[in-house]
Amino acid sequence: MAPAQKKVILRSFTNELAWGYLPQSGFLREGQITLMATDGRLTPIPIKTLKRIAYVRDFNLDDKVDPERIGRMTFQARPRGDGIWLKLTFRDDELLEGLTTLDLAFADTLLDDHGLFLTPPDPRSNTLRLFVPRMAVHSIEVLGFVTAPSLRFAAQRAAQSGTRSKAKSASGVITDTQPSLFDE
Repeated sequence: MAPAQKKVILRSFTNELAWGYLPQSGFLREGQITLMATDGRLTPIPIKTLKRIAYVRDFNLDDKVDPERIGRMTFQARPRGDGIWLKLTFRDDELLEGLTTLDLAFADTLLDDHGLFLTPPDPRSNTLRLFVPRMAVHSIEVLGFVTAPSLRFAAQRAAQSGTRSKAKSASGVITDTQPSLFDE
């Protein structure tokens, strides 16, 4: 097994499960994925039949109902991680919240329209990461953009330290102005 292959559990809309290994990205080709099953066989699976792909810690082969053990499907409060907080509604009306990163991988998935990678709400669950095919989703709602407190405080300190220049208007009110780069 290649080191880039990770444990996954695939769930279809008919609640059929498949256990195996997939790379972390780049697994979708021509509308299907090729799953390396736990017995070593390569199995092509059409992406349109899948509801989600769960990257997991353990397979839990004896659990035929909820081997992913995602736990909570929504956040109880504001997420602690960084990223875009999303609420997905599946075609079967199931709800799932998660965090996705705002980076090139996120932009690529939006441009390619294949799906989204999410971090599930429960960090202690068996599921480390989810891939949700775009065809499985009925709607996506952005609930917020979550940043680390240290980044927020740094932005506030920069704003308070006067990195922007202040100008007094004719009425005596202080307003922020854009610094000029060239003398005009």
